[in-house]
Amino acid sequence: MKKITILILLLLLGYSAQASYILIPMDAESQENHLKAYGVTYWTLERNLKVKWLLNYRGGSFLLPDAEIIQRECQIRGVSFEIISDSQTVQILEKISSPAVNQEAVVLEKAPKIAVYTPYGKQPWDDAVTMVLTYAEIPYETIYDEEVLKDELLLYDWLHLHHEDFTGQFGKFYRSYRSAAWYIEDKKEAETLAKRLGYSKVSDAKLAVALKIRNYVAGGGFMFAMCSATDSFDITLSAENVDICEPMFDGDGSTPGYQNKLDFSKTFAFKNYILERSPNVYEFSSIDMTRKRNIPKSTDYFSLMQYSAKWDPIPTMLTQNHTALVKGFMGQTTSFAREQIKSNVLVMGENKTNGEAKYIHGIKGKGFFTFYGGHDPEDYTHRVGDPKTELDLHPTSPGYRLILNNVLFPAAKKKKQKT
Repeated sequence: MKKITILILLLLLGYSAQASYILIPMDAESQENHLKAYGVTYWTLERNLKVKWLLNYRGGSFLLPDAEIIQRECQIRGVSFEIISDSQTVQILEKISSPAVNQEAVVLEKAPKIAVYTPYGKQPWDDAVTMVLTYAEIPYETIYDEEVLKDELLLYDWLHLHHEDFTGQFGKFYRSYRSAAWYIEDKKEAETLAKRLGYSKVSDAKLAVALKIRNYVAGGGFMFAMCSATDSFDITLSAENVDICEPMFDGDGSTPGYQNKLDFSKTFAFKNYILERSPNVYEFSSIDMTRKRNIPKSTDYFSLMQYSAKWDPIPTMLTQNHTALVKGFMGQTTSFAREQIKSNVLVMGENKTNGEAKYIHGIKGKGFFTFYGGHDPEDYTHRVGDPKTELDLHPTSPGYRLILNNVLFPAAKKKKQKT
């Protein structure tokens, strides 16, 4: 009798799972907390349950199996959700599958293991990605030079580069902060770490790290970078075996005529840029558009490109949002000069009036990379010492959604991109 009761319960549970689904809408009107919605989706994947990402359907909604624990998790995190029947789900999926609509249902299969490349001791609010991961309650681990050089990147599916300077020029903060206690301490710690790892200069250590990260991506990894980690990473790759650091950074002179010795074939995204030689200029190269901009804050927006969800699901996933127009924001590297982006790199977000790209994506070997200009999507002119952003005040931030699109991207069962 007991066995029969258990069997009936199992059958009822099976029927219930088939009878209804949880729809987490991601449009502007229905969702109260877009950012935590990604966290619920990730939490569901962690429990070995598959999720459908409904591209271009109500802002890129998520379709989850119905279960009381998932409903409760949505309620606890303040995420809006709807219970829909099996027949309603079938209707939605049939509509999405129609060739007449630019929508697609992509299966998310496994929660990606996330690593954040960040200096030891940094707080989550020092970086937009660690801040939004923390807010969305998506787990991540921090690694730095030592772990990268030991090939520990192989343990992770997704890597974010904290706003790092890979060139060994200590963020080009020399002019304004060379006498500041934090700058002196950071420089000392970086030099000590480089020596402990077997390198005479910080620039040599950072090059070795950049090469490891390059190999990680080429081997099939997913890399996301913001602010100065974008252009400084490519500059470092192009300057392999070339000293581009002046004496105040590494104790010796730079290679004569180093500009002409750069190898742009080694970079991920950028080409034909001119390096900023002066240590007193807070800039790495002509890639960045910060000093070339003439846009008031009130009109500083960038627009997201539209792609075919069925033919180009990858860029479609990365641009899912509840608005096609996103507020701009500054950083050491605010945006990228269009003419210095390689032709095989997709520009997914741009400010046409200023001729700049904000959000780009490309393929390197078997892996993928995304570069996002700027420091903090909800802090327009973030400066050293500014207070942290409180994401409780920005739970529907479209700028932060772009980061979280990249976090879920490795979970998708992918189709070949056509663009």
